[in-house]
Amino acid sequence: MHNKTAAPDALASRSSWMLLGLALSTAACTGTIGATPFEQDVLQPDGGGPGPDGQPPPTPLPVSIPATSRAPRLTHAQWENTARDLLKLPANSALSSTFAPDTLAGTFGNNGTSLQVGQQLWTDYQTAAETLASRVARDSAALARIMPPGAPAEPRARARAFVEHVGLRAYRRPLTAPEIDSYLTALYDRGAALLGGDAFVSGVELVLRAMLQSPHFLYRFETSTEAREARIPLNNYEIATRLSYALHNTMPDEALFAAAAAGELTRPDTLITQVRRLLADDRAKSTVRTFHGQLYEWDHFQDVRRDPARFAQYTPTFNASMLREAELFVDEVIYQERRGLTRLLTADFTFANDDLARVYSLPGSFDRTHRRVNLNPTQRRGMLTQTGFLASRAYAVDPDPIHRGVAVNLRLLCATLPNPPANVPAVPPVAAGSTNRQTVNAHTGPGTCGAACHATLINPVGFAFESYDSVGAFRTTDRGMAIDSAGEYQLDGVDVTFDNIVTFATQMSASQQAHACYARYWLEFLAGRGPQLEDAALLRALGERSRADLPVLELIEQVLTSPTMTARSTVEVMP
Repeated sequence: MHNKTAAPDALASRSSWMLLGLALSTAACTGTIGATPFEQDVLQPDGGGPGPDGQPPPTPLPVSIPATSRAPRLTHAQWENTARDLLKLPANSALSSTFAPDTLAGTFGNNGTSLQVGQQLWTDYQTAAETLASRVARDSAALARIMPPGAPAEPRARARAFVEHVGLRAYRRPLTAPEIDSYLTALYDRGAALLGGDAFVSGVELVLRAMLQSPHFLYRFETSTEAREARIPLNNYEIATRLSYALHNTMPDEALFAAAAAGELTRPDTLITQVRRLLADDRAKSTVRTFHGQLYEWDHFQDVRRDPARFAQYTPTFNASMLREAELFVDEVIYQERRGLTRLLTADFTFANDDLARVYSLPGSFDRTHRRVNLNPTQRRGMLTQTGFLASRAYAVDPDPIHRGVAVNLRLLCATLPNPPANVPAVPPVAAGSTNRQTVNAHTGPGTCGAACHATLINPVGFAFESYDSVGAFRTTDRGMAIDSAGEYQLDGVDVTFDNIVTFATQMSASQQAHACYARYWLEFLAGRGPQLEDAALLRALGERSRADLPVLELIEQVLTSPTMTARSTVEVMP
């Protein structure tokens, strides 16, 4: 569903982010995302924003809107969910598993600029449409489920009611009179001649085939064109569609359709009420998990493999236990405690079962069920010291400071790092009398060809994790020598020093840089597009509010009710 780098265990060598090479000695690496005016404006503090104990800036949020596509394509998951909900199927059809895979761009799998339709995918859509249309139309119970309530008995009047009702749901807007007439005359009326059998059933099947292949089903078209104040406000149905796909990854539900039909979604009070209703649904909770899972690469947890003879904590169920820990932790902080990024980075608890209790050296009896446990706050703070983050960024024997440092720079601080060159020689195994940190630093630190990025950004953060071994267990020595996890990094344009990742996580949680980065990723995920220069003021304001301990759910609300989600630019870009 999204672009990802290989997990360290899957790499052929340790070289992917190491020794960035002589070519990088002139490349810029900036810890405050300084590559573009947008990045500089969002992440560099101006000294006037609120601190962690301050009050959020006043509403409303900034209104500048970047050029976007007015017709993003459904992702494969969205196609599955939408087909299921449109046709009221008992479960997903799984037909999308046969679709041509997407070549995706960006952090998440829903970036509209990369969702194209090639010849093979178009053929896949046709096949799936014909399969589903036949399955529903020729099953009387399935067909009855999608008929409009109170539809007339006379066949053609019944067909018109069907086209209007199902068409509204398929297109996520009312059909125009010419569209309704076209479906009836060009398709429904010819059903018996083309498909045979009962005229009504065949006509309906032909209509469903066409609707499921229509660009208005496969794309989320926004037809509003009237500009006001240099932007085009979306109509009620377009807002309903944006909200629903952002939070539920499917078409609007009946309540959203009703609010759109009543013209209520352009009213701020009704809009926020609907957003909060959607957020309270389990589908939104799944979306919140998906966001964090894709951003922090939880799929890498399944790649972890360890030798139980060396790491007794590793069991066949260890990988699943790590994933469940991460899910429960996010659920607890965001939905139960209703807290924000600061809590995600600094909480002194996690959810452990018998697998993880051994890693965390927890006293007492544990079984397969995860339960909330307090951790030693001098050793563990937040999601960065949980087993999943640590073990998925480690090698079979040693921890991997490079991938740990890269993950923090890219996923939590939005630092600009160039891609590593190909064919970089691997860092050799740790030699006798040396530590893991010494070995990595000797090949990528100051004085080496990789110093441009490693010495100032990647390595200092990565070495902050040296107290955690290959499965994430806490350690005080490496090969009999004392652990050195101290370092220096520039946050918000100011040099900070730290003793370990616990200290640095606390420093990040107080920085504008981390909070603006988190807001930036939420905007990218909810809007299905990368950030643009016009987003800078919005993300700066959201970052300041998050830094003032704005709960994640309220951050999501503010993104979804901001003008960037309820209007579009007068400038259009092609998907």
